[in-house]
Amino acid sequence: MFAAHIPIKDGNFTKTIYSLIKENQYAEAARILHGIPESNSSRAGLSLLAYCYFYMQDFANAATYYEQLTHLFPDIVEYKLYYAQSLYQACSYDDAFKITSQIENPEYKGQVTKLQAAIKYGDEDLMSAKSLVDSCPADDLDTEINLGCLLYKEERYEEALNKFTVALQTVGFKPYLSYNVALCYYRLKEYGLALKHIADIIEHGIRDHPELSVGMQTEGIDVRSVGNTLTLHETALTEAFNLKAAVEYQLKNFDAAREALTDMPPRAEYELDAVTLHNQALMNMDQNPTEGFEKLQFLLQQNPFPPETFANLLLLYCKHDCYDLAADVLAENTHLTYKYLTPYLFDFLDALITQQTSPHEAYQKLDELANKHTEMLRKLTKQVQEHRNNGDTELVKKAVMDYEECLERYIPVLMAQAKIYWDMENYAQVEKIFRKSVEFCNDNDTWRLNVAHVLFMQENKFKEATGFYEPIVKKHYDEILTVSAIVLANLCVSYIMTSQNEEAEELMRKIEKEEDQVAFEEPEKKYFHLCIVNLVIGTLYCSKGNYEFGISRVMKSLEPYNKKLGPDTWFHTKRCFLSLLENLAKHMIVLRDSVIDECVNFLENCEVFGKNVKIILDSSSTDDKIETTGKNTVTYEARLLKSYFLKLQHY
Repeated sequence: MFAAHIPIKDGNFTKTIYSLIKENQYAEAARILHGIPESNSSRAGLSLLAYCYFYMQDFANAATYYEQLTHLFPDIVEYKLYYAQSLYQACSYDDAFKITSQIENPEYKGQVTKLQAAIKYGDEDLMSAKSLVDSCPADDLDTEINLGCLLYKEERYEEALNKFTVALQTVGFKPYLSYNVALCYYRLKEYGLALKHIADIIEHGIRDHPELSVGMQTEGIDVRSVGNTLTLHETALTEAFNLKAAVEYQLKNFDAAREALTDMPPRAEYELDAVTLHNQALMNMDQNPTEGFEKLQFLLQQNPFPPETFANLLLLYCKHDCYDLAADVLAENTHLTYKYLTPYLFDFLDALITQQTSPHEAYQKLDELANKHTEMLRKLTKQVQEHRNNGDTELVKKAVMDYEECLERYIPVLMAQAKIYWDMENYAQVEKIFRKSVEFCNDNDTWRLNVAHVLFMQENKFKEATGFYEPIVKKHYDEILTVSAIVLANLCVSYIMTSQNEEAEELMRKIEKEEDQVAFEEPEKKYFHLCIVNLVIGTLYCSKGNYEFGISRVMKSLEPYNKKLGPDTWFHTKRCFLSLLENLAKHMIVLRDSVIDECVNFLENCEVFGKNVKIILDSSSTDDKIETTGKNTVTYEARLLKSYFLKLQHY
């Protein structure tokens, strides 16, 4: 290995530079070449600089040096070819095609045709690309692979898969061919087979290139960036891990999806490719929405960017109720609307944005979309039945896939309709909307969960709500912490309100057991399921006037304090205590001294553990005086509440 900035003796420059290139240290070789004045004007210097930049994947700089070489040595065809390749890799498709048109040497006809096909493919001119690929020799394996790529672009995934599979069987394992096969399986929703081919790519990458530090980041080992090297490019590891993340995301294994992104070879943030940046934003949106939006907005300014970026940014803005921002993005990028948004997605987004100013108009737009989808779902149901009667398995499979895709589009429309009335707290109307869709959505978990929520909120249909919540919880009973805490809390409340206290206690014991197990195996990991369940039950009893039992559940919810006490849990805890204090002060209730002593003891514990727990996390919305005097802490508020209890006790 050559250390950076070590002086090189005269006569050793050529040997040093070629040694560095041999060891793939292109950046260091380029640095030394820039230190030699002649390298920017001589053929050897320009050629080496262009070569280094190309393999550093800095294609814009590579193109600059190859352009100089084509002017200095117009008769050398290779330089024109390399110049065109660099422009193609830099996404300058028009310039690249123009250069290839200047290469007339018949010896290079095959290479030029393939490059021109790739340029047209990159420029999404699929007809021209197909014409060029068809003019290539039929017995050339590259022709088959290129035809597979074109079929994939045309969404003919099964035909594309056949092409790639034949090529893979002919030449043996090649990372990019395996990746293409995995990608086709992903599009066909054959996730198991996609993961199998991804695993092959990762296994070969780890075995053949341990220097790429696969998985080191996930294990918490501090490793340096491997850079965007040719080796990394050839292993297809980045692409494989991104596809693995996408598969896990589709399967709703969100932790596994995030892990796939950290497992990939480490690179600095400025070195990340557009797809990785997009996936990072998407996978971590719940944990860090601000950073996620920044990444997606940044990608939108790049050329090219992943096609999904535009739609995902708009949908996420709407999900986070940033309708004005979504409207601004649409208005500023009208040229992208027709290219990247389907008519369905445009109409759906238009309705969501309209909801901000005119809920009634938005509902009408969503209703039109919903009617189109219900009509399509009925047609597809009929088709499935007809194909089954005819015994045509392939057509049944296709019709079922079409039905599932249509249902996937219908559910968000239905939920958006329901949300309009949910926001108005018109829960009866929400229930009516859901009842109209029972024909298609009865087996859909998202639909069943939202039906349960709307029944629960009506406060007189707890038994019916239990019927919808129970199957969801029982489905994941062995891994109960994967169920949303609010679902568990609502089910417990439904049990209590229908006098099924034993079932509620059993469920809480199960949650406690699971949390204790996790605490033993992973002491640093925090789960709030039991805390939220106790808080909800405690709040329910307090609201019904049973403060003695309600406050006891609320106090239990924060044990142990070092893991459960936080801004959100404290917010709901203090509301119950303030309600209790208000009723005590008005002499509307009477509490035993022992209960007040327990409250004081609890608040003293909150004092101890709440020194570093802020009440308001966003410092921009707090008064500077509150910040500097230490009033923005749980300790301060707990001490204040304790003083009120002591005053009332000795009143």
